[in-house]
Amino acid sequence: MKEQIEDQLKNAQKVVFVTGAGISQESGIPTFRGKDGLWRNYDAMKLATIDAFYENPKLVWEWYNERRQNIFNAEPNLGHKAIAELENFLQVTVLTQNIDGLHQQAGSSNVLELHGSIVKIKCTSCDFKDEIFTQFSKLPPLCKCGSILRPDVVWFGEVLPQDVWKEAIIQASSCDVMIIAGTSLVVSPANTLPIYARQNNATLIEINPEKTIMTLEMDLSIRSTSAFALPELVSIFKKIS
Repeated sequence: MKEQIEDQLKNAQKVVFVTGAGISQESGIPTFRGKDGLWRNYDAMKLATIDAFYENPKLVWEWYNERRQNIFNAEPNLGHKAIAELENFLQVTVLTQNIDGLHQQAGSSNVLELHGSIVKIKCTSCDFKDEIFTQFSKLPPLCKCGSILRPDVVWFGEVLPQDVWKEAIIQASSCDVMIIAGTSLVVSPANTLPIYARQNNATLIEINPEKTIMTLEMDLSIRSTSAFALPELVSIFKKIS
């Protein structure tokens, strides 16, 4: 595997990572789908909507409190740290679907959060936002305007923050290598990012224990976890840089 990777990466100057729930799962954060996708007999994918929040704000807020507490107790794993370390050798941008902030905790300096951040809140009506929110109240707090505050995350049926998405496209369209780690590439529009990279003739590398819907489009697929494969990848960059 090392020889294959060296051939793909020896001339790279800019690397873009697209990361998903798989890399955070290795830090103990449950994924949305599969056996971890249920919460107290509720379908998590149905809770993460604006309609669910308006219908039962206490329930959704309680769920996000629990998720937030889980994330505050989590630590970046070796995969997060390897991505941050790679900045010592190359230009690195992280395009993440995760809302936990673990890339930043690990030391990555250029992170675009496509789906927002669970530690931030915003008003359901006005433009108010709070960058760091650590309260665990039983009910969602109210904004100064009187409306309910909600997590500053992208729920199902909502569009991505357009300034973040436009910058993500620019980054994907200008990289030499794109490494897709811990995501099944089923969520749109994030799953179109490899297409933008391919249009720039970038090398596509997938790190995932399972095949994805885009495996056949990859130049290299590594059947492993991010925490195991990414440190090895960084060691190869060190060797050839």
